[in-house]
Amino acid sequence: MVTGITARVNALEAVLQNALETPALKQLAARVREGTGDLTISGVTGGARALAIAQVILAGHGPVAVFAVNNKDAQNLSRELRYLLRVLASQAPPVVHFPSPEVDPYRGLSPHPEVSAARAEALWQLLQDGPRVLVASARGASVRLPDPQHFLSYCLELKTGEDFPPELLRRHLHDVGYVEDDPVTEPGEFSLRGGILDLFSPQMEHPVRLEFFGDQLESLRTFDVDSQRSVASVERAQVLPMREFCPDSSTFKRWADEAPRQWSPAFLPHLEEELALARQGEPFAAFEFLLPAVAPLEHSLFDYLSGFRLVVNDRDVLEDTIARHHAELYERYVDRIEACKPVLAPDKIYMTAEEFSGRLERFPRTEVEELSVQQSEASSTVFVSAQSTRNYHGNVRALIAELTKSLEAGEQLVFLFSNLGRAERMKDVLLEYGVPSHLCRSEDGHDDSALTSEGAVLVGVGFMHDGFYLPASGLRVLTGCDVFDEFEVSPAPRRSKSAQRQLFLSDFRDLKPGDYVVHIEHGIGQFQGLSNLQLQDGAREFVLLTYTDDAKLYVPVERLDLIQKYTSVGGAKPALDRLGGTSWARTKARIKKSMRDMAGELLRLYAERQRVQGFTFSQDTTWQQEFEDAFEFELTRDQIDAIEAVKRDMENSRPMDRLLCGDVGYGKTEVAMRAAFKAVMDAKQVAVLAPTTVLAFQHYNTFKQRFVAFPVRIQLLSRFRSPRQQKETLEDLETGRLDIVIGTHRLLSKDVVFKDLGLVVVDEEQRFGVTHKERLKALKTKVDVLTLSATPIPRTLNMAFLGLRDMSTIETPPKNRLAIQTSVLRYSPDVIRSAIELELARKGQVYFVHNRVETIQSAAALVQQLIPEARVGIAHGQMSERELERVMLRFVRDELDVLVATTIIENGLDIPRVNTIIINRADLYGLSQLYQLRGRVGRSDRRAYAYLLIPSEETLTGIARKRLAAIREFSDLGTGFRVAAMDLEIRGAGNLLGAEQHGHIDAVGFELYCRLLEQTVQEQQGQRPAEEISTSINLNLDIRIPESYIPDSSRRLRIYKRISSAADPDELRALQHEMLDRFGKYPEPVENLFRYARLRQEALALQIQSIEKNRSQVFFRFSEQSRVEPEKLMRLVTRNKKISFSPQGVLAIEVGSPAPVALFDSIHKVFDQIRVI
Repeated sequence: MVTGITARVNALEAVLQNALETPALKQLAARVREGTGDLTISGVTGGARALAIAQVILAGHGPVAVFAVNNKDAQNLSRELRYLLRVLASQAPPVVHFPSPEVDPYRGLSPHPEVSAARAEALWQLLQDGPRVLVASARGASVRLPDPQHFLSYCLELKTGEDFPPELLRRHLHDVGYVEDDPVTEPGEFSLRGGILDLFSPQMEHPVRLEFFGDQLESLRTFDVDSQRSVASVERAQVLPMREFCPDSSTFKRWADEAPRQWSPAFLPHLEEELALARQGEPFAAFEFLLPAVAPLEHSLFDYLSGFRLVVNDRDVLEDTIARHHAELYERYVDRIEACKPVLAPDKIYMTAEEFSGRLERFPRTEVEELSVQQSEASSTVFVSAQSTRNYHGNVRALIAELTKSLEAGEQLVFLFSNLGRAERMKDVLLEYGVPSHLCRSEDGHDDSALTSEGAVLVGVGFMHDGFYLPASGLRVLTGCDVFDEFEVSPAPRRSKSAQRQLFLSDFRDLKPGDYVVHIEHGIGQFQGLSNLQLQDGAREFVLLTYTDDAKLYVPVERLDLIQKYTSVGGAKPALDRLGGTSWARTKARIKKSMRDMAGELLRLYAERQRVQGFTFSQDTTWQQEFEDAFEFELTRDQIDAIEAVKRDMENSRPMDRLLCGDVGYGKTEVAMRAAFKAVMDAKQVAVLAPTTVLAFQHYNTFKQRFVAFPVRIQLLSRFRSPRQQKETLEDLETGRLDIVIGTHRLLSKDVVFKDLGLVVVDEEQRFGVTHKERLKALKTKVDVLTLSATPIPRTLNMAFLGLRDMSTIETPPKNRLAIQTSVLRYSPDVIRSAIELELARKGQVYFVHNRVETIQSAAALVQQLIPEARVGIAHGQMSERELERVMLRFVRDELDVLVATTIIENGLDIPRVNTIIINRADLYGLSQLYQLRGRVGRSDRRAYAYLLIPSEETLTGIARKRLAAIREFSDLGTGFRVAAMDLEIRGAGNLLGAEQHGHIDAVGFELYCRLLEQTVQEQQGQRPAEEISTSINLNLDIRIPESYIPDSSRRLRIYKRISSAADPDELRALQHEMLDRFGKYPEPVENLFRYARLRQEALALQIQSIEKNRSQVFFRFSEQSRVEPEKLMRLVTRNKKISFSPQGVLAIEVGSPAPVALFDSIHKVFDQIRVI
């Protein structure tokens, strides 16, 4: 074993370096350095395989490509090597994972964009100089590729000072897979605005902004995706393609010309959509698997590996995997050809096993095999004696017993965990059992503290999926998976969208002519677009609204703060108001009265709770900190805020009653578990209520896994427990032997008696019955209650409710959440079979949504017929509650592969294994329904797929065609996605507020409803809400954004809205800087627009109703409620001969005919004088 490590050095490095000094691994290094031909490493199991491969990499000093059997194996191996090389090497070579495309070439889909981008980035890395390591799966490595030099032509290096016409760059970006979108927030997006081009290459940490002077690249700056503001200047930028195969428009057109000759007429009806796009030079779905007909892919990954040494894991299994994959593809190819579907043979897309094997033979190789065969003296085999480690499944006693034996035998023990919290908890467990240990806090094993004793167990932070034992060095490594069944999560390959979503209030991004809008003063009208009118002082831009009887209202662009997009709970069309009528004012008055009643009742309840004395929980303990540190994921900002709010409530003397809203999988349960742990630390009992047995079962499993390293007793109480088990649980609750109980409404029964209940966690309270809600209401006056809701609530509603209801929202998705690839496809059994087979091959599960109960049995029979080996279940609303729970529970327990269900799929369920959803007849669903259904998948770090199946377009009605167009837009995560998300949130708001308020939201639109509610709450709390003054300004100046500056009308509209809605001068200044940064120097009309906005902010503060210029004078009309006294204004008149004040209360100032700058200065000086008198 390792002895004498007492210096302040990297303890883990010393232990692992010692392992590399064992005879077998030393021999391996010597053989690699000698370069004496091919080698075989035999006998390695578990994590020892990664250690042996790391030795090959370190000894060779050159580039190495590692081949694994499957994609998951390759992913784990790349992470293990990244960790080991960082610990063992002073300058670790980069380790690149080359993912498998994960797509069947015969199902009409392109690979996931993130996968394609990762593959392209890996290929570019391979063609760079210096030591590097590639890890690829068998399937990933067998895909045919373009010539390396041709691939390099897709890559650009942009440098300041060089010429590169922006339009030429735009065409290149289109060709290599970028999407034009503004603003740029995701890898693979770009935006061209005049002489400024933003782009986000997949390997970049931050996107870059290119500013051109003519064709010359004048400057390069990185920028922040949230603020869209530039961050730092750079000299050059590498722009990588978004896919490995990037045919240009001429190749698509050539394919369109050749297709009729390639396939007989019987095949062509299946190519209509593809041919239409290709004739325009545009890509289409699955073009990667059809264009090789005219642009053959005659190269492979091996052509990118010049000078590499290969490491091949389990070669026989690997080649067999390729052969079986090829055979499966050939079967599908024959099926498609017999069905007259135009496809290419598998060998046009993938290498055969024979080809793959032949290419392997041309490289120096090290083959790794688990089979333990002792080598002869002359053999090229290096035998490494390694053993797998046992999985203890959280059984600490068994672990300590075997650990003690190992230490007595003189072995060196190392524990590796995915995060510091779990490592610290393991050290505490060892301390409790009297086992000496040393904690290496950083992931590379470096630590400032010294090892104080020989034989100490090392506990560190690092990724090893499997442990191992090396008898020759006496080293035993155990991982989090071995000890606690730790769930290792792969990091997301790329950052997700901006962490904080924009406020719910619309910025007009989605506003289209014909949409309904709300004018605060005139009511509900229809938006018709931007309109230019010629006035005396020149052209002005207005927003045109139409009302009843085609009445028109032209709203100046500087007053868009008066307009909001109309959004309702049910999505119903509102009635248009009449311009000049009184009904709108009556509607607002009626709603405010109803709001006052609701707010008054809520305030009364809130005040009652404030008077009740509850239990004051103590501040966090050391164990609380350890429990929280053991969380293996990074908390989002919203989670942190929610946790802090819950703890503040618990440490307060009044009982907590907090509502926590957020989508499934966003981390509400972690907040609840931290609250539960805090309660248990003060010897209080916790009850967790779920509306269904399935949800209760899922919570029970989650709590058990999360609390496994702590002595907390948890039990489940539901009808799925036997009477004897239920009786034992009830006894343990009453005597205090049980800390946390999880169950359904069974927990609210009279026979459930707690010894000392301190916290109740209620999941989805709205799904409980009236009786149960009454019992919960009684509980809320005695103990702390945390209510969880999976229905997202708009942040603006949360703000309006301040002081009425304690509410927290989690809007930020977890960091490792990947985008769901959404495809709209014609219904086909082939598509269904391929999609399910792909998911089952990944050991995943599938939802098949069929929303007609009368034919759901037939749909399930079809699925069973297509995939006979699949375990298929059925779920729909006409089943008995017990029957439905039983099938859902089987699905949660992974006893079913495919669940054929109606839209009853439970909203609260979080099943990470389900990563494919097939929605039949998607044309019959609304956008928000599709959005909600699609959200049932993609809850882990695995890529998820949503297939929206539609009938042939010829059979669709006109309405269905419109809906289909919206679905196609939705599938691109564009406008429709945002609309659907908003619609769902408003439905959530309606559910929270109740039926009456639901109707009020529909009457005035959601945004105005929130504004009125906020005013009402302030009034009820005794505050005086700010008076609604609508300051109008007319100075006869050109105030607009010229089309020559921003040609796109939708973009202009959004900026007008942002300027008019700016809350203060700082927000306006930030917006000015952003526009200069994003669009370049702006003309004077835009400067005037900002001057108007600043002027209006000051005028509102002084309660000035209007400012108007007439010839050489500017007139100021004050509001009736203005706090500026007339006597003070008269004193101002006596001091300044250019100022006069009329009996009608109008202040006038003589300005002559100055330039805009001087005019605004004169007005600001008057404001300054008014403020100081």
